[in-house]
Amino acid sequence: MKGLSSGVLILSLLSSGHDFDVGFSLCSRRVTCDISVVVKKFNLSQYVLTVSLQYHVSFFYTMCKGKVKPAKPTWTGRVSLSELDQIGALTHVPTIYFYKPSPNWPTSSNDVVNDLKDSLRDALVPFYLLAGRLHWIGRGRLELECNAMGVMFTEAESESKLEDLGDFLPSSEYKYLIPNVDYTVPIHDLPLLLVQLNKFQCGGISLSLTISHVVVDGQSALHFMSEWARIARGEPLGMVPFLDRKVLRAGDPPIASQFHHAEFDLPPLLLGQLNNAEERKKKATVAILRLTKVQVENLKNVANEERISTDSGRGYTRYETLSGHVWRSVCKARGHSPEQPTALGVCVDSRKRMQSPLPDGYFGNAILNVVAVSHAGELMSKPLGHAARKIREAIETVTDAYVRSAIDFLKNQPNLTRFQDIHALGGTEGPFYGNPNIGVVSWLTLPIYGLDFGWGKEIYMGPGTHDFDGDSLLLPSPNGDGCVILAISLQVAHMEAFKKHFYEDI
Repeated sequence: MKGLSSGVLILSLLSSGHDFDVGFSLCSRRVTCDISVVVKKFNLSQYVLTVSLQYHVSFFYTMCKGKVKPAKPTWTGRVSLSELDQIGALTHVPTIYFYKPSPNWPTSSNDVVNDLKDSLRDALVPFYLLAGRLHWIGRGRLELECNAMGVMFTEAESESKLEDLGDFLPSSEYKYLIPNVDYTVPIHDLPLLLVQLNKFQCGGISLSLTISHVVVDGQSALHFMSEWARIARGEPLGMVPFLDRKVLRAGDPPIASQFHHAEFDLPPLLLGQLNNAEERKKKATVAILRLTKVQVENLKNVANEERISTDSGRGYTRYETLSGHVWRSVCKARGHSPEQPTALGVCVDSRKRMQSPLPDGYFGNAILNVVAVSHAGELMSKPLGHAARKIREAIETVTDAYVRSAIDFLKNQPNLTRFQDIHALGGTEGPFYGNPNIGVVSWLTLPIYGLDFGWGKEIYMGPGTHDFDGDSLLLPSPNGDGCVILAISLQVAHMEAFKKHFYEDI
């Protein structure tokens, strides 16, 4: 068994008045065997041995790992991806769900595993793209090979209880709860979907998934997960996935783009720097911050003060308001000079913005990332409505003609590498929305809660670890009480100041 541990065993070995430590990570349940091996190696039987154990979540052990393939033969062959599939993040996006023990559990934990695997096999028949593999085809472009190679399914067990995780805020222990993606292997060997079932001592479980952003966006990922849950409950598909990506592909040959696409320009750099290499290296940390319904409404009222006085159209949305507030607070926390240019990245779903809306169940990336640009001085000195207006202006550029123009622009590029975010792969190319920039993704209107596989809804759902400077995510409260949750990653040096401004400026 491969062991996973957030704890480190410290052996203090006392000999001849000299103290020294030997540290190693536990990799088995049989701790006494591990200790005896070390004792034999160092021939320490005559010395006093003291042991102290430091951990937050007790040891995690991988019990079983294997591939799950579609239950029936599926179509095989190469699928040409849309241009929107091949830009932005090329990595996997993690989510995690926690479940308390339920009277509706199957009779044993093995039955839970079998039910999940069987329903996953069935779900991979209509969603067979997820059982395939990606291939580089040159010029920074990818194709999807539908070959039924399957998805990775890992079973793990912990000696911890769910209550040991407190309020489930993302922490260093999360990396043991979420499938690890080994980006050192060739991309054609990487599963597009990895699933991990974690069993806790109390009888509860967590189910985590990490899914390739090349193949799906958030809307499509949630579509798959909800249909998998329906199948597990013994229900038919609610919506068949629409797999034909031709509806979002450029013509051949593509026409010249009609607009200037600022979203494909490199984001601003810190003044005085020629690149962002040093900023990419700086350690980041994650915080989860909550806003009450009253605080959200207060911010919206502040943002809309100027608009109301001039009677200029509809009010700013939650996203426009809260993203503007985050942007201003980040600029203050980073200590930007007034002249510092800064950009905020916005993900806009084009499904309903096309002249002919995309078919229901479109399974792929329909997101276009656009940017709002300003100077830190303007953001910090002007009212919140200024930031909200900048964000709205960026969102409103996303029309049918603009999306088609963006796709044509990308199709005309000799190489897509510079439009691909490979920061997670250790790359130094592609867009970087860390200092002095920020990206704010919205899950505010997505059906992210209530994933029921037949034993009830989760007690907590959240993103996995997002530890790159500038990543942030807005989520609705699971209680439906109007509260909003912000998950944000910033450089360690900036986080405490950000929290201060984030709350003080409400």
